Amino acid sequence: MTNDRYVTAETRYANIEGERVAYHTVGSGNPLILANRMRGTLDTWDPLFIDTLAEANQVITFDYTGTGYSSGNLPREMSGVAQLIVHLADALGLGTFAIGGWSWGGAATQTTVVEHPHRVTHAVLMGTNPPSKAEYPIRDVFLERAFKPVTDLDDEVVLFFEPASEHSRAAAKLSHERIHARPDVDSKIPRTKEEIEAFIGTFIAFQEDKLGRLDALAKSSVPMLILAGDNDPSTDTRNWLPLIGKLRSAQFNIFPEAGHGPQHQYPTLIARYIAAFLSDIAD
Repeated sequence: MTNDRYVTAETRYANIEGERVAYHTVGSGNPLILANRMRGTLDTWDPLFIDTLAEANQVITFDYTGTGYSSGNLPREMSGVAQLIVHLADALGLGTFAIGGWSWGGAATQTTVVEHPHRVTHAVLMGTNPPSKAEYPIRDVFLERAFKPVTDLDDEVVLFFEPASEHSRAAAKLSHERIHARPDVDSKIPRTKEEIEAFIGTFIAFQEDKLGRLDALAKSSVPMLILAGDNDPSTDTRNWLPLIGKLRSAQFNIFPEAGHGPQHQYPTLIARYIAAFLSDIAD
């Protein structure tokens, strides 16, 4: 039995290689595992986005080891994160599953696709970049706020939305209020120098792509849905452009007046795009 609403979802734990890995599950249907952004926790997903996804799928969110409610340490390489996701699926009795990832979690998702293709039915990439050195790097305006111990609404507008857009700023406020309907949202956010450096180190190794994941991604037959904002200051959407026509199974959707967190700006719209993508491919 799963909870009907994300904001009141019970925190459950799976024992994975001696560590307690925290997760939530809402909805029913085909499983969709979501991998979070850098420093994101179970509490920082927009509940409206998750609840809308859960109308058609069993949605599983989790905290990486060493993050949020989970014990242990963050893996130092994305292969370890992908293995954690597969172990979580095993613990939940899932044979195959769809996977979605936001930002840092998008890197984990791409790694899971190329290293465990027999387990993944579909992949959804939100506000993330491919495994290669970015032609359009992270902007200073993002870096100035991304590593604050706790971010407020003004920071979130810059980090995840489009500050120049009145529509986006209004959406940021609504999303912030929905997220903070759960008590103590900020209490589990990683904030120490060591925790932040672990995230950065793992992502830098992903970007260096010494293992050739970009080539493997281009050859993958796993259906991929790539969702991006048109003004992302972190994982610039333009870094995908050279891959259009080269990724065999990818669809691209770019949202207007949006930044690094398009699924929090357009929670119901993007959730329904994802549901349509999953059901259409399944048919």
